[in-house]
Amino acid sequence: MRAGISIMSLCLAIPTKKPYTYPVSTQGTINWHDLTVPNADEVRDFYSAVVGWTYEGLDMGGYEDYVMKSPSGDGVSGICHARGVNSGVPAQWLLYITVANLAESLEKVVANGGEIVYQSNGGTMAVIKDPAGAVCALYAEETNSEVEAA
Repeated sequence: MRAGISIMSLCLAIPTKKPYTYPVSTQGTINWHDLTVPNADEVRDFYSAVVGWTYEGLDMGGYEDYVMKSPSGDGVSGICHARGVNSGVPAQWLLYITVANLAESLEKVVANGGEIVYQSNGGTMAVIKDPAGAVCALYAEETNSEVEAA
């Protein structure tokens, strides 16, 4: 059985009633991409037309973000509204990298010249900036009490 995580952890999202799950990659691999923009409906339609993705709405508690699906129906990315906790996220594709322990990885981010941009309340995800200024997200499947307290 392959592990899965909920997209409700993605798009810096708030919990939803109907989470979408997808396979989690092993430690050190990229496991998801999403894009947060002010005009998510327009961008959703753009990628649907350009690359052939379909979409499934994901209830975000008052609005929907989108799980973008390949023609075979597999979830391949998310397109999110720049609202609520997503309001400060720049309009760029954000990739998620699986780590074994988020708290340890975040300590290493700072120790090696990076910056922590955002940490989730649940302690499973953080957006970081590397020393060159590139942004990505780190994801750990299990919560970590040290991160939750931060």
